[in-house]
Amino acid sequence: MPPKRALEIRPGNLNSRKWHMSLTEDTFISFLTHGGDAAKAVFGEGSLFSPFLFGKFFDPADAFPLWDFDSDALLSGLRNAKKTTVNWAETDSEYALRADLPGGKKCEVEINGDKVKVIEISGQWRALPASGQRDWRAERWWEHGFVRRLELPEDANWKKAEAYFYDDGFLEIKIPKNNISAECSTHHLLESDTE
Repeated sequence: MPPKRALEIRPGNLNSRKWHMSLTEDTFISFLTHGGDAAKAVFGEGSLFSPFLFGKFFDPADAFPLWDFDSDALLSGLRNAKKTTVNWAETDSEYALRADLPGGKKCEVEINGDKVKVIEISGQWRALPASGQRDWRAERWWEHGFVRRLELPEDANWKKAEAYFYDDGFLEIKIPKNNISAECSTHHLLESDTE
């Protein structure tokens, strides 16, 4: 497996003005048609950042309740066509998201929100013009960067989440579930009592 580096997961501000310009389906199709190979690599079919990842158009800057869906059912068509390397899974102890980051060597991961936890994966795929003083995320962000915002399940222990970026452009995020050790201890005690 290629070398990996840990990504710092920072707390974010759910009320910030970034991503406030919505990406509509018409705008995206026009952009992708004229965006060249780099844009197609970042936003093309099967990419984590494609607005069409979930079968119909969905603005990546809107929080998608990923964990409410069966990944095998949701991504089966793309997997069968070998057009995606996005995967998420749930075990007894954690949630895991794995995805290629085409064209993205720089990546940031934030988790924000008080009641609804949202994990935000973003980065830049094209340099800003020298005159650009404003935050690239506040305007036509898709021309310079990418984002995918996902709602976390209630039992996700976001404070212990880990994110890794592999040298071959692969992202892995692991989010443990709350109270796993307590549940395991209780289960173990119950088994001991029945013996």
